[in-house]
Amino acid sequence: MTQTREVKQITHAQPVMEGAGVKLNRALGFGAQTAFDPFLLLDDFRSQTPADYLSGFPWHPHRGIETITHMLEGAVEHGDSLGNQGVISPGDVQWMTAGSGIIHQEMPQEGTGGRMGGFQLWANLPAAHKMMPPRYQEVKSSQIPQVNLPGGGVVRVICGEVDGVRGPVQDIVTDPRYLDVSLPAGAHWRLATPAGHTVFAYVIEGQVRFGVEGSAFAANRDLVLLGDGDQLDVTAGEQGGRFLFISGKPIGEPVHWRGPIVMSSEQELRKAFEELRDGTFIKS
Repeated sequence: MTQTREVKQITHAQPVMEGAGVKLNRALGFGAQTAFDPFLLLDDFRSQTPADYLSGFPWHPHRGIETITHMLEGAVEHGDSLGNQGVISPGDVQWMTAGSGIIHQEMPQEGTGGRMGGFQLWANLPAAHKMMPPRYQEVKSSQIPQVNLPGGGVVRVICGEVDGVRGPVQDIVTDPRYLDVSLPAGAHWRLATPAGHTVFAYVIEGQVRFGVEGSAFAANRDLVLLGDGDQLDVTAGEQGGRFLFISGKPIGEPVHWRGPIVMSSEQELRKAFEELRDGTFIKS
């Protein structure tokens, strides 16, 4: 017997300042959020004002997590302590596994009309994988397959699988699914979901209802946490809707988090910052 996931909570992204003075909206990442395990943070950096974002994110460390950057408009130039560098452009995705440690910078570049748009998601790593070698999976927009739904909807499959179509980001330990979904007005979509996995959605255009008829519609910058179940029903509002669908297998381990470093104990966290101070942070 199937169980439809129902809405547990809807919250709205809140303005914060990060990096060297970047103004963005944070949907997830305020204090302990065990309900979203293995996900830690979701930032929305859409803006039409270059002064809000051009100061960027100068050199900073990461350890123990994965950062997923998904661009809609503008671009981000990046470089790191391992010598990697490049530019993420509209439609591109960078899935960075920080693992044992990396120091990098991310510097936004304005797009048409001064606009910048995108998202960054942080996913935790299990204790057994926190010190794995760092790696990138950088995916160009043209490499991301899409599934055309009946009635005109489109699903861009970044990670995971939809209707037998697999996304290009693979071999992630928490078995995540990351989808960019667009639905026309009034369209309905049903998606099978692994029972026991954390599932949430973030609306970026229009209005979308999650769960059975009668549930509230969520709008731009609303974060929707879903309860457990093995399927999800989605209905677009009168103007259609677009949202990010994100799911993953919970880790269920302690989280000790300070700034850009997330470890499994206070001792590991202290050691990471000691290594930053004495120059032994980078292992690979």
